[in-house]
Amino acid sequence: MEKLYADPNGKNADLPKYAASAALKNAEADAKRAHDGKRIYNGEVTVVNPTVTSLNIDREIPNATISSCLDISRWKVTHADTGKPVELPASRLTKYLIVSTVERYPDGWRVIRDDPQGKPC
Repeated sequence: MEKLYADPNGKNADLPKYAASAALKNAEADAKRAHDGKRIYNGEVTVVNPTVTSLNIDREIPNATISSCLDISRWKVTHADTGKPVELPASRLTKYLIVSTVERYPDGWRVIRDDPQGKPC
């Protein structure tokens, strides 16, 4: 995600290695919207305290649900043209609860859905 949002062309992201289905489509669409608005995101995103809340390994495609805290406080939004910071609302959540669904692919797990919960963590 960091590479996708930082690169207006999205060429170096390799996101399909980590995401699929709705999660991949939503991430690409969100990044495109940001880039079309001449915004880029630089810095670090951290996933804190991931906890598996559901695990289904006896299915044809094993999956799991993971609850975690997504920390975007070190992700800085800048104007692509000028490099100057974008002014963001003071009420913006920078650490929030997110519930992700992952599926087992032949070469590893992929996020297929991310559901931000709108709650601080």
